[in-house]
Amino acid sequence: MSERKIVSLEDRIPKLKEQRKRKANRRLIFLISIFFLLILFVVYFQSPLSHVKNIKVAGNQLVDTETVIKKMGISNKTNIWSINKEKTTSKLLTIPEVKKATVKINFPNNVVVQIKEHSAVAHISDGTKLLTVLESGNIVNQKGNSQSNIPILTNFKQGKILKAMVEQIQELPKEIINSISEINYSPKKTDIYHITLYMNDGFEVSATIRTLASKIIYYPSIVSQLDPNVKGVIDLEVGSTFKPFKTEVKEEDGHKNDENQENER
Repeated sequence: MSERKIVSLEDRIPKLKEQRKRKANRRLIFLISIFFLLILFVVYFQSPLSHVKNIKVAGNQLVDTETVIKKMGISNKTNIWSINKEKTTSKLLTIPEVKKATVKINFPNNVVVQIKEHSAVAHISDGTKLLTVLESGNIVNQKGNSQSNIPILTNFKQGKILKAMVEQIQELPKEIINSISEINYSPKKTDIYHITLYMNDGFEVSATIRTLASKIIYYPSIVSQLDPNVKGVIDLEVGSTFKPFKTEVKEEDGHKNDENQENER
């Protein structure tokens, strides 16, 4: 058997004391660090450093940045820790133009807001200027440049008729939308959803809102079969019929009368 080395208690005590001293020092350093961190946190929380410094708003075109910030209720006096992202988002969603909003806090003192807006589907006149009709059916006063590739609605008012019209417009292909200049609400006794579309190529379309999207897609094919020099009304309410404008008929009759008069002479 090999001899075991025997360590006396006197030799072990200094080592135990050293280990305990190191542990105590580490514990003390840890507690001091926590203490200073708490002090720094309190100082930061109570100082202007914890107040909102910058608010960045992105994704907004219809609604201006000032309106978004005002609706949030946040200023450079707001403490960054007091911001409730869920409540702030709910406030932003009350803006008619806003479809979706995301609020992020970038410490130490920055707020980032990402906005997704409702699309503009048409313009509508209030008698003095053009307002914007959103995909939600809401009418807003757009402060930017008016879009030229969306139709103008006339005689429409906020309500179920306008909402039904907006839903149909969203189903239309882009090339069809680009060919429409104006949509006039012209209800009949037999159809409160009746509308008249004024096309960019000079034709008119008589239709009903409820079936507009399913029937207007045939417009290019119908027009291609007509004489481009003879404008008139294309009726899509039931089937698809064409009737020339009366003015053109009168002009043609006038020419015939002139020819008859010349023959008589």
